[in-house]
Order: sequence, then structure tokens, then C-alpha cells
Amino acid sequence: MKKLNKRKIIIGSILIVTGIVLTIILLKNNEVEALSKYGSRGSEVKTIQDKLKRWGYYNGSVDGIYGSKTVAAVKKFQQKNGLTVDGIAGPKTLAAMGINSSSSGSSGSSGSNASDITLLSKLIYGEARGEPYTGQVAVGAVIMNRVKSSSFPNTIAGVIYQPGAFDAVSDGQINMTANSTAKKAAQDAMNGWDPSYGAIYYFNPSTATNKWIWSRPMTVTIGKHRFCK
Repeated sequence: MKKLNKRKIIIGSILIVTGIVLTIILLKNNEVEALSKYGSRGSEVKTIQDKLKRWGYYNGSVDGIYGSKTVAAVKKFQQKNGLTVDGIAGPKTLAAMGINSSSSGSSGSSGSNASDITLLSKLIYGEARGEPYTGQVAVGAVIMNRVKSSSFPNTIAGVIYQPGAFDAVSDGQINMTANSTAKKAAQDAMNGWDPSYGAIYYFNPSTATNKWIWSRPMTVTIGKHRFCK
């Protein structure tokens, strides 16, 4: 009888330990996979919607409800940024949007991007201060599009400092301190907003003397700048 009781105790203990281990594993998985997805609600969803709406991916209400329109907008953003297109705002997607998430494991990403944001904002300020905000973001987007293109250097610094590429570098305006608008425009461009529609060049038609640039297919005109591919 005593042996039977001991066996029951051992089996019971094993089951309890197993249950605890499984619970820990589930909690860890939930922590790693914490995300916003269809059906989610809350402030993080509002932040996602607000950013995607400002960047032109989302045209619904900023109501904090992760519905079908939000899913579609997230998919567009993911496709644009080379992410897995699943409509789920997981750690990588949130990081790409510049949204801090305790579960993203990307606490250093904002720090690692700080120098790029600073440099890009200086280029935007030097090239496009006084232009509409959308036009400033578009200038930043041109830099990002060049980084992605095989025809240009694959870093922001490489693109900006490519010899003869930008007047702001040639005349020293790149060394000016960017204002808050230029910094915000740089962040928006880095996060995937592209009001230039894929342009890799831009110029001012009133001052341009290079005949070649006029031959490039135009994508959009914003303020004084014409953007083209």
C-alpha cells in the first residue's frame, strides 16, 4: 500500500513539473510572438494605424481596432519593406515602423539607426527645407530608394556622399543642424513612406541645366521638386 502511494506521489509530482514546464514554454512563446493582428485592440493598434495613415498605406479610421483594412495596410507596408507579408504586426514589422515593443528584442535598433537618421535629416534639411513636408519625406525616400538599387551604394552614407550626387554636400549645407521637421521626415522615409513613388532622382525644373535629368520618367511633382526614375 505504501509503495502504491509513493508511486502515486511520484507520478503526481511528474505531472505537476510537466505542467509547470509547459506553462513556462507557452508563456515564453507568447512573449516572443507578442504582436498585433486581426482582432487586436488597443493603443499599439492606434499607433500602427496612425503611422500607416500618414505614410499613405491606410485610409481607415484610427480607432485602435485591427480590422481587415489594417491588415491590408500592414501587408502593403511589409511588401514595401521586404518583410514577411502576413498582415501581422510582429516584432520585425513594429521595428520597421519605429514602434517600440517590449517583446521585439530590438531595443538597440533605434540606437543603431540614430546616425543614419541624423545624416538623412541633415541631407533633407540642406536639400529641401522650406518644401512641403511631403516633399521633404520624398527627398528622404529617394535616398532610401537608391540604397535599395544596385546602381547606387548600399548604405545611406554611401548614397549621400557619392561624389557630385547632392548640392547640399557639395556646398557644405550637409553640415547644418537639421530642424525637427527634417528629423521627422527622415524617420518617416526610413520607415517606408515613399511619396516619391519609387523615384531615384529629383530636381528643380526652374534651375536645372542638365539635359539628361529632363529625360528621366517623372513620377510626381511636389513643391519645387520634380521626382523621377
